[in-house]
Amino acid sequence: MRIIGEKINGTRKQVAAAIAGRDADFIRSLARQQAEAGAHWLDVNAGTPPQREPEDLTWLVQTVQAAVQLPLCLDSTNPQALAAALKEVKRAPLINSISGEPARLEGILPIAIEHGCEVIALAMDDRGIATTAEARLEVIRRLFEATRRAGMRDSGVYIDPLVMTVATNTESARITLDVIRAVRAEFPDAHVSLGLSNVSFGLPARALINRTFLTLALAAGIDTAMIDPTDRELRAALFAAELLLGQDKHCLGYVRAYRAGLLGPVKAPAEAKSAGQKAGAAS
Repeated sequence: MRIIGEKINGTRKQVAAAIAGRDADFIRSLARQQAEAGAHWLDVNAGTPPQREPEDLTWLVQTVQAAVQLPLCLDSTNPQALAAALKEVKRAPLINSISGEPARLEGILPIAIEHGCEVIALAMDDRGIATTAEARLEVIRRLFEATRRAGMRDSGVYIDPLVMTVATNTESARITLDVIRAVRAEFPDAHVSLGLSNVSFGLPARALINRTFLTLALAAGIDTAMIDPTDRELRAALFAAELLLGQDKHCLGYVRAYRAGLLGPVKAPAEAKSAGQKAGAAS
């Protein structure tokens, strides 16, 4: 599974403060942490008012690219901000996101096509997020009509089936899993992505819910997720789920993660150093 690192998001208090104060060191540190933890893209979301967002998103792009070589996921509903940031990107990014809302679709999809960007597409329209799997699929079908009409291949679309908190509707997770399976069956060339953390909002022990739902979603068919890649237990659950689902050839990913100390008990510094020395001597 491919990971979009979620931590550079202006809706988080520390990130918002760093953007306002142009604290490049803090942003670069978040970028490096996620890159080292195995992210494939870094989500970059300024989360600032529309008049400020073009400048803020551009600054974030420049700052992150100065720290890591990963491609970005430009996270904005503001076409002006996306256009400004795209002038600075070094590699074609994901754009997060289009949806079935006409204004967003008409404002963002042409920009994605012009710049050769793949897109995350949310299963919602101007009526909001539907409460049944079939209603969300109707939105998704209209989204594919639009992307195909614009000349985008299905493989360039990452459907986000959307998950709402189970605290307010205990059917929320099941509905999302049903949508994932249906998208996999009907649009086999497309990707399925997921913003994970909404599922546990308002509940205790959120990390437990998140990692359990991630494994269920992986079994249902997602191939991408926006998560915190530095969450050790979440990544461990992901490695184990990929292994058990036959997605880890020869168990190499799991074994390498264990040897790298990403799984199992956290080693004390002295123990980790000794293990490293023995590994070096053996090689």
